[in-house]
Amino acid sequence: MEHREPAPFVRDTTFREDASKIHTGHGPDNMATLRNLAINTLRQHGHRNIAAGLRHVSYDPFNRPLDLLGIA
Repeated sequence: MEHREPAPFVRDTTFREDASKIHTGHGPDNMATLRNLAINTLRQHGHRNIAAGLRHVSYDPFNRPLDLLGIA
């Protein structure tokens, strides 16, 4: 069984969630949902290191994220 960091830890360390300026209304919950989507999609596609996965996807930002989601 592989070791996975809990999503709140990954969101804080990789996305710097605690430093977010979004504090009102549904904004924090919505952003946590989007961050969880990114984390889970990267894990689903075999990225064990989320930060490295984000860097890989960022090299081609108009195609790779859509490919991961099956939209392109």
